[in-house]
Amino acid sequence: MKNEKKNIRNLEQEELIDLLVEEGEKKFRAKQVYEWIWKNGAHTFGDMHNISTKVQHFLNERYFIDGLHISDEQHSNDGTVKCAFKTWDGHVTEGVLIPTTNRVTACISSQVGCSLACKFCATGRLKLMRNLSPGEIYDQVMLLTALSEKKFGQPLSNIVFMGMGEPLLNYKQMIAGIDKITSPIGLGISPKRITVSTAGIAKMIRKMGDDEVKFNLALSLHAANDIKRTEIMEINDTNNLEVLADALRYFYDQTGSRVTFEYIIFKDFNDSLKDARELADFCKNVPVKINIIEYNPIDDGEFEQADQQKVDQFANFLESLNLVVNVRRSRGKDIDAACGQLANKNGAIALKERTLK
Repeated sequence: MKNEKKNIRNLEQEELIDLLVEEGEKKFRAKQVYEWIWKNGAHTFGDMHNISTKVQHFLNERYFIDGLHISDEQHSNDGTVKCAFKTWDGHVTEGVLIPTTNRVTACISSQVGCSLACKFCATGRLKLMRNLSPGEIYDQVMLLTALSEKKFGQPLSNIVFMGMGEPLLNYKQMIAGIDKITSPIGLGISPKRITVSTAGIAKMIRKMGDDEVKFNLALSLHAANDIKRTEIMEINDTNNLEVLADALRYFYDQTGSRVTFEYIIFKDFNDSLKDARELADFCKNVPVKINIIEYNPIDDGEFEQADQQKVDQFANFLESLNLVVNVRRSRGKDIDAACGQLANKNGAIALKERTLK
């Protein structure tokens, strides 16, 4: 059974070489297997056409490949595609393909569910079921790349960790997944095309600075006022704005990378010019760009989308202070693929199924 076997994607190339050399195989054979696992996306040993039956059988007796497959696709009127990814052990996570005029962005997940329970996000209502492995993170990108080439005739332009889960609470696996995504042995995608979004785990932001990561960092801020931020994001109790500001300064000092602040704007909650001034003050900590994000309602309707006039006033005020501001219009709302909506359907169904077992 799979749970009695080891996941072969946990082996580094040198470990796989040692394993097969001990079985009397040549080094190049292990390198071929490794390429099948990563570059060619093989999910069974039988897929490895230039590997002998003997080696396939040896590996199959001891190892499995924790491959994802797309179990469902939903297509939005605006071209956005939401994919449900089924894991080898029956969980469901989600990713989104977002096309624009000159680029295609993949929004991927780092966990199945989420432990943070931010009030405006559907994913947190599923609770955390488990972390995704490096291979499962990698597979999302590989599968969405293939889908992008098939549907839009071009590979991915950007990758954002803004799907299900908190990436910095799955740090080791996330970093290993990105290593494979960016490796020439893997997909060879530049780390500068990858953005990791966090709700704000200060000690892990500092660790990213220590590790001198090459990918981009985005902070899900949503309020530059501790009282308001704590109201909608429990994580702010232990990672308040002062602690986060200190971590962000450290990250910038170590990496020199500008940070993105994500700011979902809610009606009559964080959409006033006072809120904009507080945000501008917080932006003094590090060089930033600001993404103002249109709110996408989830089932209970606790929050509402801000009026367009107030959004424009908010953005114009920030721009008047020479801050870099981008107002992001939501994509894929009709299929619950927009920001904060992942897990509304597939995730809820998966949770119900697992509860009934």
